[in-house]
Amino acid sequence: MAVDWALTAVFAALVLPCVLRLTRLDYARLGHGVRHGDLAELLLVVAMVAMFSPVGGPIPAAGWQAVLVLTTGWFAVAWWRDRTCAHHALSAAAMLYTVTAMPHAGMDHGPWLTMSTMDARLALPLIAVVAAGYFVVDAAWSGVLVLRGAAATGPASGSVAASGQASRAVCRTVMGAGMGYMLLASAL
Repeated sequence: MAVDWALTAVFAALVLPCVLRLTRLDYARLGHGVRHGDLAELLLVVAMVAMFSPVGGPIPAAGWQAVLVLTTGWFAVAWWRDRTCAHHALSAAAMLYTVTAMPHAGMDHGPWLTMSTMDARLALPLIAVVAAGYFVVDAAWSGVLVLRGAAATGPASGSVAASGQASRAVCRTVMGAGMGYMLLASAL
């Protein structure tokens, strides 16, 4: 229970940088793909808060499934069109898998999305293990970029703070580690 509350707090803290990027950045200069990525990041952060919170979320699991289907579809089409949104498409698909593969037989968690009350494993755990591997590797890669300062390169036309690159890299590192943990814990 303490781990669930700690992870809930960590993911809730990621809401602030996501919102700040969305309210402060010049997306006309950065491009719509960057804005869509930042919106997806906010949505996925909120979904992680709902999944880890021992209290559950105000949105039933079916609501999250609908939102994640739309998000996965949106970024899958964007990925197909310009090959830049693969990570967000995979992230939304992994969360959709997690919500859908949760055991719903006992309904101990009611209609709410609450991973902390889950005492059974996800269906098709091999999918969870493979996805966890991707997220752990991605988190490590993003973490190395944060530590090296490579995330601070940003677009040539603006500063690092103005482009939000460092904030995005930190969020991606934390989200990747959290997704890897969640998928492995629910598969093993």
